[in-house]
Amino acid sequence: MLKQQYKTSIVRKEHFNAAHRLNNVHWSQEKNSEVFGKCNNPNYHGHNYELEVKVIGFCDPETGYVIDTKILSDIIKNEVLEKLDHKNLNLDVIEFKELNPTAENIARVIFTLLRKNLDKKLDLKIKLYETSRNFVEYPA
Repeated sequence: MLKQQYKTSIVRKEHFNAAHRLNNVHWSQEKNSEVFGKCNNPNYHGHNYELEVKVIGFCDPETGYVIDTKILSDIIKNEVLEKLDHKNLNLDVIEFKELNPTAENIARVIFTLLRKNLDKKLDLKIKLYETSRNFVEYPA
């Protein structure tokens, strides 16, 4: 039997579509347009987000799993996809009522939603692709 010495990570990839508008309510329209450009469109704009959820921990000696992928998939579906997929983040998602839905903030919200459903002994990292060339990782 293998002696567990190293942590292992398992990654689940998911996809969701959402619209948003980057806007700071404390700024003028001119400053919002200057800072956020096209992303400040008052009629919103959308992205096809790609999400990677990485769970890190020691393999269970009885199952060989860090986490059962079916359980991880269900948590992501229930906590993230049902909340964000095909939604206007600014209007439909309570977490963004007062939080600008940047890719950075979306990743942090996803982390928070998932973290509460995972065993404390597991580490969690989120990678969120807003486009094929722009992505964020949280925590860094």
